[in-house]
Order: sequence, then structure tokens, then C-alpha cells
Amino acid sequence: MSMKKPATGLVYSSESGRMCAACSKPVASCVCRSVAKAQPAGDGIVRVGRETKGRKGKGVTVINGVPLAAEELKSLAKELKARCGSGGTLKDGVIEIQGDHRDLLIDLLKAKGWTVKRSGG
Repeated sequence: MSMKKPATGLVYSSESGRMCAACSKPVASCVCRSVAKAQPAGDGIVRVGRETKGRKGKGVTVINGVPLAAEELKSLAKELKARCGSGGTLKDGVIEIQGDHRDLLIDLLKAKGWTVKRSGG
């Protein structure tokens, strides 16, 4: 009696590169991931706060709850970083901007028409 692993499908193709495990299509034209990441669920309130956890005391401004798709969120992060004149990143739908820019960012996000709340202290 042999214990074989169940076949999971094609993982890589030399013709089209990486393959999606769920829909067996190339990752570039994957249907299931684009549907899952289309619109993040939230309560419609954009929260702006400040964190220092895990950054050796350096503070970053954290923005979460922005109701945008991934590409639009990426361009918003770029615009906000340029406006603040500092670096930052986009991680798992959360925009992090180096430094304490809460007041400026709250005004910018309210001007875009979102309900914005200051989170934390």
C-alpha cells in the first residue's frame, strides 16, 4: 500500500511561467485572485494612526481602511509619500509613511471625499 500525495496540478510551465493552483491558469491571467482582491471589505472609514512597534522606536504613520483596489491603492500611496516628502510602503492593503504626518494626511484624505478618523493616541 503506497501513500501517494494527491495530484495538485501544474505549478510551472516553460511556456507561460507560474501557474495558479486554484484555477490552473497562468498567474498573469489568473481569474480567482483578481476576484478575491477586487474590493477589500471594510466599514467605509479610513483610519490614520501612528505606530512604532517593531521599528526600533522610529514612528510611521499608518493608513488603513481605504476602499480602493490594489493598483489604485498603490498610486495613492505614491501620491501621499510625495506630498509628505518622505518614504513609505504598502503592505497588505495598509499604507505606511515614515514619520508623523497624521494631520497633513487626514486633510488630504478628507479632500478626496472619504470619512477619516484619527486612530490611536
